[in-house]
Amino acid sequence: MNIYQVDAFTQEKFKGNPAAVCLLPDGFKAEEQWMQNLAAEMNLSETAFVQKSVTSVTTEKSIKKGGDGYQQYQLRWFTPKTEVDLCGHATLATAHILWQEGLLEADQKAVFETRSGQLDVSLNGSLMTMNFPIDKVSECKEPVGLEMALGYPVLGTYQTAQDLLVEVADEKTVRQLAPSFQQLSLLPVRCIIVTARGNEADFVSRVFGPAVGINEDPVTGSTHCSLAPFWAERLSTSNKPKTKMKALQLSQRGGALEIELLDKRVAISGQAVTVFKGELL
Repeated sequence: MNIYQVDAFTQEKFKGNPAAVCLLPDGFKAEEQWMQNLAAEMNLSETAFVQKSVTSVTTEKSIKKGGDGYQQYQLRWFTPKTEVDLCGHATLATAHILWQEGLLEADQKAVFETRSGQLDVSLNGSLMTMNFPIDKVSECKEPVGLEMALGYPVLGTYQTAQDLLVEVADEKTVRQLAPSFQQLSLLPVRCIIVTARGNEADFVSRVFGPAVGINEDPVTGSTHCSLAPFWAERLSTSNKPKTKMKALQLSQRGGALEIELLDKRVAISGQAVTVFKGELL
């Protein structure tokens, strides 16, 4: 059984967000506790477990060729502490491995069955594009102690499905944050997303998730499902939302994403590089 470590949302090794990708053999029934233990052993923000599904997906291209479709995969993600419903960088890393190992052809989409429904990833050269559902954002009351935990004034707070989105003054503020993780862990949310308008990119962010065992996530694809509609409205011109944006996540490792807001979906694009491949004993 092979396991890989992949740096996602970067072209350089030791940058971006590292994820482990475990290829489960056909017919292997992985116990949930075993997957959780392995994720804790890897001690990365996410470990992805991927396995061929019995489901076949029929595409227009395969119909023209007279084929029966292509292979769908089951995908699950675990932090060192818990299973999560959606993880962008580990999805990108998993698709990267499927193409790298020849399990998918370059012109085939990676199609995953997940706890967040069907997710597709397509390949265009070295750039991979994920198609994720939009995470709606609504303004909410600022939690008590948030500014003290962050150490900076807050312009506004917004609720997503599982996270708290926090707008601050500028990119410099986002870069300089040195929050109290103990105080942030007391907030009843999965992660705290701190964001501002960017200088070179359209917007920047950092993501803190001490409540799920990740003090700071280097680059977080899933949070851009809420950041995309949030900034599309604020960066609008002539009352038209800005649908194509460039984003930077300003962690120590750093990462770059290209975002496109679709009808009810978000296209999140990035690159990935494999750091090592191992064999589980």
